[in-house]
Parts: sequence; C-alpha cells; structure tokens
Amino acid sequence: MHSGIESSLQKAFFGVLALGVSCIAIELIPLSRQATYWNRCFDSTVSWINEAQDLKEWNQNAKESLAVGVCNGAVYEPKLQTN
Repeated sequence: MHSGIESSLQKAFFGVLALGVSCIAIELIPLSRQATYWNRCFDSTVSWINEAQDLKEWNQNAKESLAVGVCNGAVYEPKLQTN
C-alpha cells in the first residue's frame, strides 16, 4: 500500500516541478526579447560609430562605451571623454 501513496506523491511532485519550470520559462520570454533588441541596438550602433569619420580615431572601448550609453538611453554631456 505504501508504494501506491509513494507513487502518487512522486507524480504530484513531478507535476508541480513541471509546472514551476514552465512558469519560469514563460517569464523569461520578455527578458529574452529585450536582450535580443538590446544586442541588435549595440551591434548596429557600434557599426555606425565605426563608419563615422569623426569617430574613427576612438579606441574600441570608447566606441563600445558610447554604444552602451545609446542603447541604454543615456544622455551625455556635450564634452565626452574618449580615454
């Protein structure tokens, strides 16, 4: 008789576990989409900066820093530091 109760508890446990994993996966969908959009913004902004004649002398870290700020919606002061 114990094996019937244990079997029922095991099935209930796996059911709750599957439900929990499904809920977590569903909650991660918007975050995944946001990350995809942000990465696309970053890549296109870095490409634009690499093509801009005025910014060609900047090092890669400065270019990526500017791209991060643009994609995060930052507003810069008129004087940027590129070092």
